[in-house]
Amino acid sequence: MKPLSDNLRGVSFLVLAMLIFSLQNIAVKWIGGDYSVLEIVTFRSLVALPLTLVFFYFEGGRSLPKTKQYRLEYLRGFFLFLSYTTHFMGLAALPLADIESIRYSAPLLITILSVLFLRERVSLRHWLALTVGFLGVLFIVRPGSASFNLGSIFILLSVLFYALNVIITRQLRTTDSSATMAYYSSLVYLIAALVLIPLPLLFGDTTQAHPSIAFLLRDWTVPSLVDFMIMSGLGLVWAAGMYCIARAYSLALASVAAPFEYVTLPINAMWGVLIWQEIPTLATLAGAALTLLSGLLATHHLESK
Repeated sequence: MKPLSDNLRGVSFLVLAMLIFSLQNIAVKWIGGDYSVLEIVTFRSLVALPLTLVFFYFEGGRSLPKTKQYRLEYLRGFFLFLSYTTHFMGLAALPLADIESIRYSAPLLITILSVLFLRERVSLRHWLALTVGFLGVLFIVRPGSASFNLGSIFILLSVLFYALNVIITRQLRTTDSSATMAYYSSLVYLIAALVLIPLPLLFGDTTQAHPSIAFLLRDWTVPSLVDFMIMSGLGLVWAAGMYCIARAYSLALASVAAPFEYVTLPINAMWGVLIWQEIPTLATLAGAALTLLSGLLATHHLESK
């Protein structure tokens, strides 16, 4: 077992990564009312793409990253593009605490997809733990109620696409480095965003549309200097966050570090209260507690196997 100091350093890097990624949510929610999500993603990718080459260089690469599994790399990048785009669309309509609580359903979806596509075997206890988490998500989303928000569906779609990305990453990890995967995902991001530029022209005025839909179909506008710097800074945020996550799991045992990813909820809830006065509802807190319990039980079960 690794020394305790390595685990503590790894956990510190992971918590720092969650804090850094929370800045991305703040930035997108802050400027999201004035720009298209595709415009924001494009600027972010323009900065992130060359940064992936810097990562590749430090891994020992001396040319452009190459892979023998182009189809999987492009598919992984497309799923990541869909995941982040739908996540940003949800940001336009939901409080930060609700979003992070719904995203706790990721372990359930990843487990289901692992069974379907990777033929992994999962115990009954693990399924029961994940079912508790799913009930927590229902508490938050509240389908069929008067308080149901379409933005919840986009966050759930974001989690689904993220889970699909995880399945493909598991298949690529033995052949492609993390920098190679980051390069191809950023390349697909950029291409997909540019291909979808005509969408606002096809759908016209979106002033009466749901905030999530309007965020996707809004016309592109020339950003102010400050907003341009924020959009470009998202690429730096992404790079810094990914570096911290890589350091976290290279230092600490995965079973030790993984539960600390749940700090995303209190961090984002804090920003929601401080910046937008978003007070989490009792249903959100109850749902978050159930999904948190689910994740901790699943992690404990994996440790005890």
